[in-house]
Amino acid sequence: MNGLALHERSTESASWRIALPHTAAAVPVARALVRTALAEVEHAADSDTAELLTAELVANAVEHTAGRGPIELVVELLPTGCQVEVHDPDPAPPGHLARPVIEAPDPWQEGGRGLLLIRALSSSCGHRPTPSGKAVWFTLPAVPAQRRPA
Repeated sequence: MNGLALHERSTESASWRIALPHTAAAVPVARALVRTALAEVEHAADSDTAELLTAELVANAVEHTAGRGPIELVVELLPTGCQVEVHDPDPAPPGHLARPVIEAPDPWQEGGRGLLLIRALSSSCGHRPTPSGKAVWFTLPAVPAQRRPA
């Protein structure tokens, strides 16, 4: 793993920030960080959904952005849910994340569904410019304890 993981805890929220390599090896590391972060809070968002969407964001950053510099994963847990951001060095906005999809992806193609999953499964998502590129994010609501899988 490249980078330093910072863990900041408070009674109201917690956040983690880690630099990841600009390679496919970043995906399982990102999933593990999200799983660990969500396991540490009492009213967590759905961990499986958070891991899936995080994997999609990280994989997109690795596949669709140029450069060898690290990408950055930011996980913020709040009493109302969680927000996950992936920072990359490319300022270009991601495909169809924030606008309606005009055409469904080709069912015979391997790719093209990641942003659709993020739009469909998150409570909100988007992107914003950063001084070094962009951040792509999604949010998930907290799941009440009695509705979480055992």
